[in-house]
Amino acid sequence: MEITTKFIIATEQGRSLLATLAKEIATEKFTSLIEPQQLEDYIEKKFNDKNLIAEMNSMSNQWLVVYIRDTPVGYACITSNGRKPKNQEEARIMRIADFGILKKYNDTLIRQSLLEKCLAIGKSYDGLWIHEYKENPLVAFFESEGFVMQDETCQHEELPLSSVFLVKNKHS
Repeated sequence: MEITTKFIIATEQGRSLLATLAKEIATEKFTSLIEPQQLEDYIEKKFNDKNLIAEMNSMSNQWLVVYIRDTPVGYACITSNGRKPKNQEEARIMRIADFGILKKYNDTLIRQSLLEKCLAIGKSYDGLWIHEYKENPLVAFFESEGFVMQDETCQHEELPLSSVFLVKNKHS
């Protein structure tokens, strides 16, 4: 299986690819967890052209897409934005703000390729953190890759879901 993970930029083609991929992953991820209207509103707000262009052009964000051969199958966003876990507020850490892979391609090697690129981006920082809904199947994957679930829980930033923080410190 030929797996590559690449940066994606805010060209019309890049934005369109990311929007399509992100909408499909969000639908797979949240359909059974929230009401259809909530999901539709979330996707429209987060992945509309105006918001996506602003997010892709922000100097705080870096967007990645993982491919099998030439087929895009997942993406991640690394950012310096977001509310950090309380015990990391003073740390110089980056956030994996979004990380998703289409269900039919959800394979360990694909997840690891995407995560390795995220870790490479964050290597000059003290660590990486993730804020994810509690029941996300990827939580176990992140824990197996050295991320530690924090005691702090809170509400998902955009959806009515309980969420957790996971942190991977550079020296752990």
